[in-house]
Amino acid sequence: MTQLDRTAVTAPARRAAPARETPRGAATLVVTSAATALALMTYTAPMFTLPDTAAALHTSVSAQAWLLNGTPLGLAALLLVAGSLADDYGRRRIFLSGTVALGITTALGALASSTWMFTLARIAQGAASAAVLASSLGLLVHAFPTPRGRLHATGVWGAFVSGGIAVGPLLAGSLPNWRTAYGILGAALLVVAALGARALTESRAPRGGRPDLAGALVFSLALASLVAALTLGRDGWLRAPVGLLFAAAVLLTAAFVAVERRGRAPMIDLGLLRRPRFLASSAGGLFTGLAVIGLLSYLPTLLQQTLGLSVMDTAWLFLLWSGLSFAVALQARRLAGRVSPRNQLALGFALHGAGALAMLGAVDAGSWVRLLPGLLVAGVGSGLLNAALPLLSVEAVPADRAAMGSGAQQTFRYIGSCAGVALTIALVTSQGSLARGADLAMAVSAGLAALATVSVLVLRERG
Repeated sequence: MTQLDRTAVTAPARRAAPARETPRGAATLVVTSAATALALMTYTAPMFTLPDTAAALHTSVSAQAWLLNGTPLGLAALLLVAGSLADDYGRRRIFLSGTVALGITTALGALASSTWMFTLARIAQGAASAAVLASSLGLLVHAFPTPRGRLHATGVWGAFVSGGIAVGPLLAGSLPNWRTAYGILGAALLVVAALGARALTESRAPRGGRPDLAGALVFSLALASLVAALTLGRDGWLRAPVGLLFAAAVLLTAAFVAVERRGRAPMIDLGLLRRPRFLASSAGGLFTGLAVIGLLSYLPTLLQQTLGLSVMDTAWLFLLWSGLSFAVALQARRLAGRVSPRNQLALGFALHGAGALAMLGAVDAGSWVRLLPGLLVAGVGSGLLNAALPLLSVEAVPADRAAMGSGAQQTFRYIGSCAGVALTIALVTSQGSLARGADLAMAVSAGLAALATVSVLVLRERG
């Protein structure tokens, strides 16, 4: 009998008692949303300060992808692991550990004096962020067990993903330098950790058995190899290190499948791969990284290079996209009765694709005004994605495995992000002209969004 079958057998017994929100539900929502916003602020900071950071660290153009991909590498490698460990060891414990670690590693990033030191700090930030993001939704599902409460909580949490993306660039642009921004973010995270220690209650999955540490280790190594290959591939896909890393990723993934099939308490029940809703959640995360994050991570740097915009000017411009995304995500829960999360995903991808197409020619024209319509349309799309993805990720798995479900979806998101950033930089620099390269990257992003729209619509529940 699979883990899914056992869950189905015991589900009626668990549903016998009426579900109620926990007394500390509001405090849980505030603390987890604040930590999530701060995690996204640390994630987005280098997107807008990349020229200054690269100059301060003497980073070559070929190595700048590492400044952007350090955090996604840590996130992709440990999100599923962190979610699984949170369900088994305790969501509060993993959340607080991750928040403290993120505060410390962010502050250490401010002290980095070389590209590799900064990259290592960013990878550590990604690993810590994985613990925060994966355990947050597990804590919320425990605090808000009713469908209505869960809809509200995941909607607010998703909005704060957009909020962190919106505020991070403004903070980075308003301070004297990027090091100060990292110091402030690190201190703020330690404050949130202290508040969380008082406000949060512990919860874990009643699975029994030992946590799947072997599966966690193999899976982390597989994803670290894959993300490293995607980042190094920007300088040439046929080089020996890239091929070896891809081969290692394939072999380690096969080993992970073997470990999970034999494990008594596997990190992820492979039977989930037969669930269209789980596949739609994973595809949604992957294409969000590829199509949305990949383009918009590098576009601020591109605009600073081609249009001469300052960090603060770029931050205000992108606030139109991220601020609208925040507002839409906050209100998207009102669509729940009429539009399913899967259809919200499809609409969000379609709007991002339309926005990317609307931005074609803006860099060549030398006009940031030409970007406005596309950024506004894409902002609405991103808001729908950020609202639908967390809800779909926890609905796709048994309630007691919510942190694992969140980690799985976000794992694919940041794998896509690493690939998307590497692809965008490669496309922008492949045409001999940054303007033509920008148009090619935007067109590819729109094409990936169209493919995502079709994919999530095809993956519908049967029967």
